[in-house]
Amino acid sequence: MAENIVNLTLTLRQQELIRKNGYSFWEIREKTAVWPARETAFILVDMWDRHWCAGATARCGVLAVKINRAAREARKKGVLIVHAPSDTMDFYRSQSARERFLSGPAAGPGPEQAPVEDYPLPIDDSDGGSDTPALDSYAPNTKVWTRQTETIEIDQDLDLVCGDEGKRLFPLLRARGIRRLIYMGVHTNMCVLNRSFGIKNALREGFTPVLARDLTDAMYNPEKPPYVNHDEGTRLVVEYIEKKYCPTVFSPVPEEEPVI
Repeated sequence: MAENIVNLTLTLRQQELIRKNGYSFWEIREKTAVWPARETAFILVDMWDRHWCAGATARCGVLAVKINRAAREARKKGVLIVHAPSDTMDFYRSQSARERFLSGPAAGPGPEQAPVEDYPLPIDDSDGGSDTPALDSYAPNTKVWTRQTETIEIDQDLDLVCGDEGKRLFPLLRARGIRRLIYMGVHTNMCVLNRSFGIKNALREGFTPVLARDLTDAMYNPEKPPYVNHDEGTRLVVEYIEKKYCPTVFSPVPEEEPVI
């Protein structure tokens, strides 16, 4: 009997630099893509239990509910869910999802890496990017996280738990026939782009990454250039990714409506 093929239908958005009548401008381009669910993985980036920045902790609490819903629905369709809460692997020792990751193929020769340029960000995050300095109890970059937020469920029979271990993750994904990655989590301008398993390294390794633009957040302080509000700073980073690195998608697997 033929295997039941489940697909994800995505509207991918990128921006292209257009030159017309002597003027240059960015134009949004959208296209529909159909990805087999079993060839796709969600990468949940650094959705920790708490953050040194009070604003980041609050926003991640809201994001976690939405990410959990998306992951739950994607899992039902056969998408692999990779939980990647860096710096917290001690918490997951002996858990099945962690052991499944570690039992996968070890790092070995991969394809020749594609060149990926590190373009300057559209925001200044040099101070750590906190928009709540009056509320923060810790200095920037203090490690206060111990695990992924418990709001996001881990299916111990199906999911993977990965640290900052891109050199091990990418061979494992190849062995499973997975080449398409949908990133969500935090922070867009930092870990989502730059972790060993992040968007830039996925491109270098020949994968096709996409950012879930409504399931992410940036670290940005409105007191720093370009002097815009926090949400606008996040939007600028998302658009920068659309222009320089990969497409974005809105809520890749929306929660199924209840049948009444």
